[in-house]
Amino acid sequence: MKESKYYPWVVVALLWIVALLNYMDRQMLATMRPSMETDIPELLSGENFGRLMAIFLWIYALMSPISGIIADKMNRKWLIVGSLFVWSAVTYAMGYANSYNQLYWLRAIMGVSEALYIPAGLSLIADYHQKKTRSLAIGIHMTGLYMGSAIGGFGATIAASFSWHTTFHYFGLIGIVYAIVLVFLLKEFKHPESEIKTALTTPKKERESVLKGLSVLFTNMSFWIILFYFAIPSLPGWATKNWLPTLFSQNLNIPMEQAGPLATITISVSAFIGVIFGGILSDRWVQKNIKGRVYTSAIGLGLTIPALLLLGFGHSLFNVVGAALCFGIGYGMFDANNMPILCQFVSSKYRATAYGILNMVGVGCGALVTSLLGKYSDSGTLGSGFALMAGIVLVALIVQISFLRPTANDYVDV
Repeated sequence: MKESKYYPWVVVALLWIVALLNYMDRQMLATMRPSMETDIPELLSGENFGRLMAIFLWIYALMSPISGIIADKMNRKWLIVGSLFVWSAVTYAMGYANSYNQLYWLRAIMGVSEALYIPAGLSLIADYHQKKTRSLAIGIHMTGLYMGSAIGGFGATIAASFSWHTTFHYFGLIGIVYAIVLVFLLKEFKHPESEIKTALTTPKKERESVLKGLSVLFTNMSFWIILFYFAIPSLPGWATKNWLPTLFSQNLNIPMEQAGPLATITISVSAFIGVIFGGILSDRWVQKNIKGRVYTSAIGLGLTIPALLLLGFGHSLFNVVGAALCFGIGYGMFDANNMPILCQFVSSKYRATAYGILNMVGVGCGALVTSLLGKYSDSGTLGSGFALMAGIVLVALIVQISFLRPTANDYVDV
């Protein structure tokens, strides 16, 4: 099956489920807090709950570049399988936790194991999908993340019907079983014979040098530009994940029970449309203009700017929901093209490392903006915080269009 012309799409389908499980398992804790407070009273404290969520983000961020380096050095199939198995086992074990400290350390371990997946998964898809289908394949994979986040929100519903212990057990077992399925179905990509021969004739010390890979990336000015334009949109990206329900509730004067689902569904559906449209447009445009992927991503970022202003200052259902739809479509177009653009400036030998660094900076920005918007929320000016990010994104957009000048669809070392 691996040699089949359809297998690259089989890889996308297989990893789509892994992406879903990745976000589902990390998100479900946020909705299950009320069910867990009776058994673990420390969760009644918002500060304690914030620490529980933050430890995952910070470890995930710090592990991302390390996980990228590992993915560039070892078989990505086994890295993906091992990562999925460990975080699923951790999810299962959380059902047995009976203290805050146990949850805290399990959450930390989950941060390590989940960080290992994204750089390996995206670089594997990028290798299987070259030239005409890369952005669409990456975009479809990203919809798995959105779907997982949405499904994770139903953790509280399941916990109400059974118990939070049982919910963790069920979700964890699903991932453990699927990791076993991947052992038989997922295959590592084999590079062309010419690349293999070149690798075999290259001194082992040079091939395995971690410092060499980092040096190649950090002496590449285009990588710094990509790092900047990836980090800046991560600010509103994480802001919508963590604060959009609160913003909906405040601006529309509706209870959180209504604001939460409205915000989550609006962003998920629109982002789904954005990644598919952005993937197809980018793959077609790049065949005619080598900057097609950059332009597609730029259009997406452009859509987020008025959306952030409307989210910040809109107070009618039409304005706020319309702005969220616009933001989701634009951010989806941006999201679908990050790895494909990276492939235009970084060779396949260092792509996982490169994306791991991007992920670290993006998640770090997410953690910072989440805390900052908390202060805006406490002062009743959350909308102003969202609107201010429009100006920052505009700067990133100008830098992206002005300085990113790819010369190939798929960069290869010479």
